[in-house]
Amino acid sequence: MDVVVGAIFICAGAIKAFDPIRFANDIDNYKILPWTIGVGLAFYLPWLEILCGLALVARVLYRGGLSILTALIGIFIAATIAAKIRGLDITCGCFGHASKNWSFSTHLALDFLLLAALIFLIRISSRRLA
Repeated sequence: MDVVVGAIFICAGAIKAFDPIRFANDIDNYKILPWTIGVGLAFYLPWLEILCGLALVARVLYRGGLSILTALIGIFIAATIAAKIRGLDITCGCFGHASKNWSFSTHLALDFLLLAALIFLIRISSRRLA
């Protein structure tokens, strides 16, 4: 399961890394951060996702990758719900144009599924250490 979750984040990160300006616009649509910070994140976050996904696949720095991805998906879920509550019609940007026409509930379901998978992997990882 860690390979599948890692591959999902590698793919999502790669899609965003190839078009950071579009991703910066997606970040800006949330109306949470100033444009300059959003642009910085658009160039940084995709590579962080890719590296953390690789950590899961290769099982190198595994717990660190799990922790970072769990925090990122948690922040993203909170930002998405906050945007919806404020009535913003946003494009997630998670998977580039592939996810452009997904509904809010589809985005949220995928995010919660990924969060559940990450928490499951953290629990399994903790048991192995004990």
